[in-house]
Amino acid sequence: MKQKLPTLVAQARGGRVVRTPFLEGDDIDRRQLQDDEVRHKLAGGFPDARRVVLTLHPAHIPEVDSGVTVLRLTPEPGGPGWDVQDFMVQLRRLNLPEEQLGDVREERGSFLVAATGKAVQTLEALTELGGRPVEVEEVGETAGRGSKTREVVVPSMRVDVVGAKGFGVSRAYFQQGIDGGKVRLNGQPARASSDIREGDSLSADGLGRIDFKRVVNETRRGNFKVELEVHR
Repeated sequence: MKQKLPTLVAQARGGRVVRTPFLEGDDIDRRQLQDDEVRHKLAGGFPDARRVVLTLHPAHIPEVDSGVTVLRLTPEPGGPGWDVQDFMVQLRRLNLPEEQLGDVREERGSFLVAATGKAVQTLEALTELGGRPVEVEEVGETAGRGSKTREVVVPSMRVDVVGAKGFGVSRAYFQQGIDGGKVRLNGQPARASSDIREGDSLSADGLGRIDFKRVVNETRRGNFKVELEVHR
């Protein structure tokens, strides 16, 4: 994938909207996506999705659809309870292309499935799964509690400092996530001492994702006011 990114960026620079199938987010080198003439969107249906679709488009196009839809599948109660593994066994029997399926999450007896392409149509048309009646509802492009823009004051641009402040957790708690490999900076395992910069994306399992928008200003005490888009 890393070898193909420059080609995709070049295609977008040439005027095309380019979209990949679902990819492992950790395999994407976001540094190769930085181009003044190209914009990009990473979407997996969930703020902390591991599998994502990458869309690239020329900068003069203000916005494009991510191509990702999240569907809620609710099996009729009464049969044996399914966990995610049971549900995935039934889902695989539909023979859907793996590259059109993203993350799957369990939510109070229902299952949220991120999908793209023809897999969305197939899932929307389902009336039963594994011999059980199933209700299908479109949740939308992005599942979760939504996103909001926050301005916070931090003493440095370190990942552990900005991450803890952005998510509203203690620095010690966030450090535990870093030590456990649950925090990623631009798709790669994050170090606490790494600096986060404009355009970077910081994700943490169970917390969501922070997109670093800009440094608003530097305070008289030498701190920084920064603008973050926090997805939960």
